[in-house]
Amino acid sequence: MRLGWRTYPLRLREPLRISRSTMPGRDAAQVDLTHDGVTGHGEVVTSVYYGLDLATIVELLAGLRHRVRDYGEPEALLANLPALAAELPAGVLAALDAAVHDLLARRAGTPLHRWLGRPAPPAVATAHTIGLVGPDHAATTARALTRRGFQLVKVKCGDAADLARVAAVRAAMPAARLVIDPNGAWTAEQTVRLLDALRPHGIDAVEQPIAPGTPRLLAWISARTDVPVIADEDAATLAHLDALAGTVAGINVKLPKCGGIHAARQITAAASALGLDLMLGCLVASSLGIAPAVHLTGTARWIDLDGHLLLTDDPWTGIGGHDGVLRLPDEPGLGVRAVR
Repeated sequence: MRLGWRTYPLRLREPLRISRSTMPGRDAAQVDLTHDGVTGHGEVVTSVYYGLDLATIVELLAGLRHRVRDYGEPEALLANLPALAAELPAGVLAALDAAVHDLLARRAGTPLHRWLGRPAPPAVATAHTIGLVGPDHAATTARALTRRGFQLVKVKCGDAADLARVAAVRAAMPAARLVIDPNGAWTAEQTVRLLDALRPHGIDAVEQPIAPGTPRLLAWISARTDVPVIADEDAATLAHLDALAGTVAGINVKLPKCGGIHAARQITAAASALGLDLMLGCLVASSLGIAPAVHLTGTARWIDLDGHLLLTDDPWTGIGGHDGVLRLPDEPGLGVRAVR
């Protein structure tokens, strides 16, 4: 088994501003795993929040080369992914996880979701993110999204224009589902107050309104609002779920946050047993980086897989989404193709 990679930049159509940062783009590494003439692919992207830069990614991949070769068979690598979780950042592990799953499903000649034994809907609606922009800009973006067919929008919050921004989006998209995401910028008291003020706009859910680390405060918020609360950073791993049961409506599972398909399946199964609904989220990434989560969409209440839609030039294609609908390709593996 042979491990390789190549790197490339991912640039956004416009800088994405959220409460803690403004991002013009990321760098990415395509991870290639080859065995007996079949190659599977995955992608890892840089992240300031997760402390992952391109030099670190490349160094870690270089350190994995001999180890991957020594596993011999992709099944052996798949079985050892949990052990690697203690050594690798979640984003790098998720890329390796995607590549081995892609390889095995390609070798079997079947789409990944069927290989996993959990067929997903052939088409699912995804959210599209509107960043911390002025209300007029938000309204213009929302009208454009409506014309394209989007029915679910995530509005970033965390500044003085929150109420006006959400009101502008709602006026431009009267029938859409609206999820708001302060990225931990609000206090618990502020969350309750603002959710009450936003009640006329029919908010579908609020994602991680407060800084992570105090799930008891998420429970305090949930008890004081009828807007479903979704934990994101407070739901990074399987170990976090027990503290969230009964405190929030759902959790956001991001493969680069939890370590990939293998870990995500464990988390979603445990969340279901605890009565927690599922959001599938993502980082800004190409279609290659987004595709693994698309194959897990069958059980999600909220789907927020728009990272590739924010790019000026996506180096991969195959999952759609530009009209608000992600489509599972009926091709082996992840079903995505390089366009350059």
